[in-house]
Amino acid sequence: MKIITRKMIHHIGNFLRFIQLTFLRISGAKIGTNTMISLGAKIDLRRGKVTIGNHCLITHGCYILSHDGAAHIIDKEDNGTGYVTIGDHVFIGVNTVVMRNVTIGNHSIIGAGSVVNRDIPEGVVAAGNPIKIIKVLEKPYRSLPKKHTDLA
Repeated sequence: MKIITRKMIHHIGNFLRFIQLTFLRISGAKIGTNTMISLGAKIDLRRGKVTIGNHCLITHGCYILSHDGAAHIIDKEDNGTGYVTIGDHVFIGVNTVVMRNVTIGNHSIIGAGSVVNRDIPEGVVAAGNPIKIIKVLEKPYRSLPKKHTDLA
């Protein structure tokens, strides 16, 4: 009975993620293939554009903001709209906030609880509030194994 319940929950979760991705795409987000966005992540598309590449993982509690509601207070010319561009093979850790007008390069890893308020280059590990690059990854970047048995 336990196994049946687990499988049912798994299939319901996959269906809900499909609905979420479809809604985001209809709302104007460009999302690549094989990208997984946690049901607990928030992607705000009310103003601005969001582009997410292929093979990305956006974990629970992440906020991706394509606008800034307070920008007009600082600069009267700024209407607050912006963009977020996330490259291919990017991992964004739990409870990370990605601010507007930011590009995250391919093969980058963003640590949990980070505030991404500036561009992140390709192939780095970055974390913190505000975000700092803590490691540069060596090329060629290693792809994830297709099966867990390939890890050995």
